[in-house]
Amino acid sequence: MRRRVLLERAAWSLARGATVTDAAFGAGYESVEGFARAFARAYGHPPSAAVDRGGSHWLPSPNGIHFHPPTSLWVDSGEASSARPVGAGPTELMVHHDVDDIRTLLALAATLPEGELRAVRVGGSAPLSWDGPDESIGQVLAHLVQTKEVWLAAVDGHELPDLSADAPLESLAQRHEAVAGRWLAMVRDADRRGAWADRIVDALCEPPESFVLGGIVAHVLTYSAHRRQLARLMLRDAGLTLDEGDPITWLHRRSGGI
Repeated sequence: MRRRVLLERAAWSLARGATVTDAAFGAGYESVEGFARAFARAYGHPPSAAVDRGGSHWLPSPNGIHFHPPTSLWVDSGEASSARPVGAGPTELMVHHDVDDIRTLLALAATLPEGELRAVRVGGSAPLSWDGPDESIGQVLAHLVQTKEVWLAAVDGHELPDLSADAPLESLAQRHEAVAGRWLAMVRDADRRGAWADRIVDALCEPPESFVLGGIVAHVLTYSAHRRQLARLMLRDAGLTLDEGDPITWLHRRSGGI
């Protein structure tokens, strides 16, 4: 519990301008590297990508105890009463695996020359008609990142991101690190508040269209899983060796073989 609360305090301080080094030693870690690994496992992004997301520094807690700035603790009675193991919910596991797996695919794609990224490998592939084609590695990876950006823009009331399917890979990797933590935080917050039935109404549509928050997450996970496997097919076609992308294998590695 102490480690988790100190990580929450570190996330809060990072969002307010603290350096990664100060946050690491403030959280009791002997090295910045060890802190960075623990932070990335907990939040889904490195500490260098931490941004201010209000209460999103909270991590799942079976006893409901959280860091409450600047120096207090907060006990969430609703969360404590559920007494569920940290991170045991299938929704959070699927979401966390998804962002980790996209990070892996982006890193592997970065080893390929530009021509391999843009080459058409699955002609006619377009799982979502309004997104455009998913015929190349670059297009698939762009859509994997942009989908979360678009939906978070709708949830948070922000402007839409750049939706170019030819976005540079380095830029996509940076954008993924920025959006991954926000996406995890949104899912955790919705789960904590029991807000899965909340709706977003797009009044600009004619007629207006509403989207259920739980449906948004299900939509993203469904098409992300398809695209991650499609990316694997294409990356293998480009000569790379990949695992199967199985969440069971991922969880086994993440928990140290337990």
